[in-house]
Amino acid sequence: MPVKNRFAELLPEITAWRRDFHENPELLYDVHRTAGRVAELLREFGCDEVTEGVGRTGVVGVIRGRSDTRGRVVGLRADMDALPIHEQTGAAHASKVPGKMHACGHDGHTAMLLGAAKYLAETRNFDGTAVVIFQPAEEGGGGGQAMVLDGLIDRWKIDEVYGMHNMPGMPVGQFSIRPGAMMAAADQFDITVTGKGGHAAKPHECIDTTLTAAQIIVAVQSVVARNIDPLRNAVISVCVVSTDSTAHNVIPQVVKLKGTARSLDPEVRDQLEEGITRVATNIAAAMGARADVDYQRGYPVTMNDPQATEWAADVARAISGGVDMDMLPMMGGEDFSYMLNERPGAYIWVGNGDTAMVHHPEYDFNDDAIPAGSSWYAGMVEARLPAA
Repeated sequence: MPVKNRFAELLPEITAWRRDFHENPELLYDVHRTAGRVAELLREFGCDEVTEGVGRTGVVGVIRGRSDTRGRVVGLRADMDALPIHEQTGAAHASKVPGKMHACGHDGHTAMLLGAAKYLAETRNFDGTAVVIFQPAEEGGGGGQAMVLDGLIDRWKIDEVYGMHNMPGMPVGQFSIRPGAMMAAADQFDITVTGKGGHAAKPHECIDTTLTAAQIIVAVQSVVARNIDPLRNAVISVCVVSTDSTAHNVIPQVVKLKGTARSLDPEVRDQLEEGITRVATNIAAAMGARADVDYQRGYPVTMNDPQATEWAADVARAISGGVDMDMLPMMGGEDFSYMLNERPGAYIWVGNGDTAMVHHPEYDFNDDAIPAGSSWYAGMVEARLPAA
């Protein structure tokens, strides 16, 4: 199962779809143009069913094989949304929308899955059903969860589900994957420190919220350094500090901190939430101030099923000749995790070559990765639903 010849033939067409999506980026759930074009193409391909508006603006296509006697259903997922970044690639197909760009390659993911859908609808060389899933709002909006809550898994009776993401720095068309935790739970927290504001020349008459916040920023790192088993993974990053004053000589009444906490297993996730809350409130109390902590759980851990990982790797190995199974998990978050929480499946990386990293204004998806990516999507269906 090497790269399928059909995808070499389709490469100009798939590339044109990808570049059209790139020129017209949309954010979160506001992917109406992209979703409309996806649905239009799926209907042109001859998909048996095309449903729009799943999870607000998601699209689901159904392709039935030559026989459905085995009754199994394989789901394939791609994300559609862009990022609020001003593009600096200088590409001929650069974003036409100021302040928005496909800086994570979702345009490529969508195009590769569309290519796979066209091939599967043409050949139908499988027994069972393929469900192609085009998801909005991966970039912080929880579109994966929205589609699940809207009945994605049960409505289409999906038995297993697979997703893919490009990876800059990996050779084009190469794959990497691991069983178990692939990407982290991505939580966020807001800490509001309230004290007693006043003149900076009279700190003894104040309760200094800036000093208190500084102590909290340093002390929360002890949760990772001294509360979490050093053989387990955790990250706490305080990323925003703001006050209710902009003057050089005013101790503010309120300081607000915003940050993120990342983990790879539920126990550590619980420890992070408890530890951040405990340290912040007690440090503030020791300084005579008050800290209110709002800890919000975000995307769960992206957890690859071991058996599904082997199946995904086998298909990738047939395409590229080798798969990196020794990769380390990443502390970034991914809301494909909501689908993996419902059904076994796996998430895989495909190489994007020597490009800027994702979420960078000079990033661009590498169209040379399309044949391998589309081949993997289609190959998962043919491997998991072999024709009799």
